[in-house]
Parts: sequence; C-alpha cells; structure tokens
Amino acid sequence: MRARDLLKPRPEGLYCPPGDFYIDPVRQVGRALITHGHSDHARPGHRAVLATRQTLDIMALRYGEEFAGTTQAVAYGEPIEMNGVRVVFHPAGHVLGSAQIAVEFNGLRIVASGDYKRAPDPTCVAFEPVKCDVFITEATFGLPVFRHPNGLDEIGRLLRSVAQFPERSHVVGAYALGKAQRVMRLLRDAGYEQPIYIHGALADISEYYQSQGIDLGRLEPATVEKGSKRDFAGAVIVGPPTAFADRWARRFPDPISCFASGWMRIRQRARQGGVELPLIISDHSDWDELIDTIKETGASEIWVTHGREEALVRWCELEGIAAQPLHLVGYEDEGD
Repeated sequence: MRARDLLKPRPEGLYCPPGDFYIDPVRQVGRALITHGHSDHARPGHRAVLATRQTLDIMALRYGEEFAGTTQAVAYGEPIEMNGVRVVFHPAGHVLGSAQIAVEFNGLRIVASGDYKRAPDPTCVAFEPVKCDVFITEATFGLPVFRHPNGLDEIGRLLRSVAQFPERSHVVGAYALGKAQRVMRLLRDAGYEQPIYIHGALADISEYYQSQGIDLGRLEPATVEKGSKRDFAGAVIVGPPTAFADRWARRFPDPISCFASGWMRIRQRARQGGVELPLIISDHSDWDELIDTIKETGASEIWVTHGREEALVRWCELEGIAAQPLHLVGYEDEGD
C-alpha cells in the first residue's frame, strides 16, 4: 500500500484512515494518539486519548483530570491493534513519557517521531531507533549551524558565573515541562548541592518528576515575600520564559539573566531577549543527530515536519533518499 494511504496530513493533524485515529492533532478529534505532554502536541478536549502513563499524568496536571472523554495508557513496546492497524510506542528521549509512534499495516511501517533528542538525559528514557519504511522526523534544529554542545559543559559555564558573582542571583529561563527539570538534574550532576529556587509554575511538574524517581534535589519556592532580596544572593533560580516579561525576575538581587534553549546558539536571538548568559541546552536533536537518526531507521522515505524542513529534505535528496516536507501547522517550540 502507499504510505499516504496509511498516514496523511489533514488540518487536524496526521490522520490514519484505516485505524481512524490522529497523531498529535491540533484540533479536537474522536481518537488521538499523543507523543508527549507539550501543549503544541497534547491538547485537551479529545473524546479518547492513547499515550504513555506519564504523558497522561502530565496532561492531567496541565489541563485537569477531565482533559479527555476517555484515556488509555500504553507501555513502551506494547503493541495495540486499532481496526487492524498495529501501533507501538517507542521512547523518544524528549521529555518524561515522550514517545515515537510506529504505525504498521499490510506490511508497511511508518514511524512518527514527535519531538526527539539523542543527547543523554537522565530525566527521561533514551531515544530508541526504530527500523521503518517511512520516518516522519521533526526538524526544529534542522540546519547545519545547529550543533548542540554538551549539556554539562553549559551548566559548568553557569556555575562558574555563580562562583564569580556570589553577590548576584542567576535567574534561568527554562520551559516548565522537561527543560526546567533537565537543568535542575544537570546542576545536580555537576555537583551543585545548594537549594534550587523555582517559580510556582514549575512546582507541580517538578514534583511529578520527583515522584517518578528523578532526583532533582532540594527545591524551594522562589518567593521574597517572607524574606529579603539578600536571601537570594548567589542563588540559582529557575522559572518559565514568560516570567521574565513581568516583575518576577526583578525581585532578586542584581539578577543575571540566563536562558536554556537550543536557540541560544543564535547570538542575535539571545541579545534580543536580553539574555546575559545564554545556555545552549536543547531537548531536540541537532543537525548531526537528525542525520544519524535518519540513517539508523533505514527508511527509504523521509517526511519532514515542524521545523527547518527544506534543508533536511535537500540533504535527503543528495543522499538518494526520497523526502518531502509535510507543512503541518500548529506546532511551535515549547520544548526547545
């Protein structure tokens, strides 16, 4: 059968006609398979949702317990039949609970990657390459300029700044799901034993990570109402990027603005955001990792989505691999 008969782009998202389900739909649908809990992939209001247990738990934390009509948890590697279509979730290494979704029917296997990362990350299960006929890859950082450094090296830059400016606070912007917890874990792995102060928007997700056996160390609320600015001298404070747009970040002593993102590779973007200490820490694959993953899947056809599609499509063509952009709409970079 043709690949487009098994999965096809529609305004709602990727649709599987024989299985009658969508993958990461951007509109409310009857049956949704969700790769991970970021809001551009996991939206409330579907009649039925299939995802890993951790993704379902994260969606409940973010949207409330009634975020879908019904839910079903699936384990990595557990095959599920949907109208004769075989579906298997595989680790994506993006955030806690994230998955690639393999869809197989009449001898054809398509793997939808969702968002994925190849760099080591103890806060989630590592990416697992899956052999397939068609691989649908994200391309958030699908340009040769994007080659991510080692995360511990970037955290080392942060800790050297903390040691150099003990009278100042370091306020780190990091997305609430995945990135913030990875930054906390990297700090611990680098030997940082002091309390990490966190914005209230990170509390529930971070507590959930801890409940799943991911040790983030001692976390304290980043509030000054009961103390003074001086209490945060030399402290590391983690908050969502949106917090930098209000007065929250300015309540700390002479704060050094930091931001953890793959986009910090682009210096102009850091300057425009007023970031003094950019930390190039990404939860997506860089250019080399995207290419290596394509090769490992053995896929004869590549579909590229939500990112820098054209460059990766061109690379595939030069390598003799059939490729095309999907031009799916509605996927941003919440977990960059």
